[in-house]
Amino acid sequence: MITSNKIRICIVVENTAQGAGLLGEHGLAYWIEWDGQRVLLDTGQGTVLASNAFKLDVLLHEADAVILSHGHYDHSGGLADVLRVNRPYVFAHPAALEPKFARNQDGTSREIGIPQPCERAIRQHSGSWVATSSPTPVLGDLMVTGPVPRVTDFEDTGGPFFLDAACSRPDPLVDDQAVFFDTRSGIVILLGCAHSGVINTLQYVNQLTGGKPIHAVWGGMHLVGASPQRLARTVESLRSWDIPLLAPAHCTGMAATAALWNAFPGRCTTCHVGRRFEFDLP
Repeated sequence: MITSNKIRICIVVENTAQGAGLLGEHGLAYWIEWDGQRVLLDTGQGTVLASNAFKLDVLLHEADAVILSHGHYDHSGGLADVLRVNRPYVFAHPAALEPKFARNQDGTSREIGIPQPCERAIRQHSGSWVATSSPTPVLGDLMVTGPVPRVTDFEDTGGPFFLDAACSRPDPLVDDQAVFFDTRSGIVILLGCAHSGVINTLQYVNQLTGGKPIHAVWGGMHLVGASPQRLARTVESLRSWDIPLLAPAHCTGMAATAALWNAFPGRCTTCHVGRRFEFDLP
């Protein structure tokens, strides 16, 4: 069980950065610390993780665990660097290792899965792999959802994602998962990309926590290509949750981020590289 009274989170990788020497890239990584335990949630593409970690006093070689929110390159590309200096447990759904592609506008495709060096590193340290096929405790009370049930009628994976280069087999992204933990103020949810849908994710975490109030949600909501109808219904649904703190980031997209900031004045905050959050634990 978590015994310290604080949990601290630092954004190490995100599309935007603020601070001397910090760098942004299309990706996401969180550093989570409490009671002498350290967890890295996602690793970005891998081009800025080590540099930002050094400048932010994030000790990657001391990570007890790494969680992959899903198997896309912009969340897993730094994993090989971490595994070169450390042997943490790696929590991920087995489908994260499947080939993954996105269809381009001209009909061609591009690979977007876990880069080969990272996949090789994972397989070399397979004894440290923890398959998250269901809700799974990581360390103490820090939980990963495992696959999120898709129950809303307006959310999808957020893009033309496939399991093959010919784009004939849609990728359901069953490997998509979120992290959550309890605080004195309520449940805090960390999203990678929410390919399962942010509202689906909230509903599932609410179910898993027995209906405890949700205090904060931040991370990628993959609304970057959302239709006006989906965005409107997402905002409408979020109103019903009455969440005090929202931090849309990464793949949420500028238009959706602006819509959320306008819809929830005083409740939205930034989630750039260098931001630190702190919560009191129960």
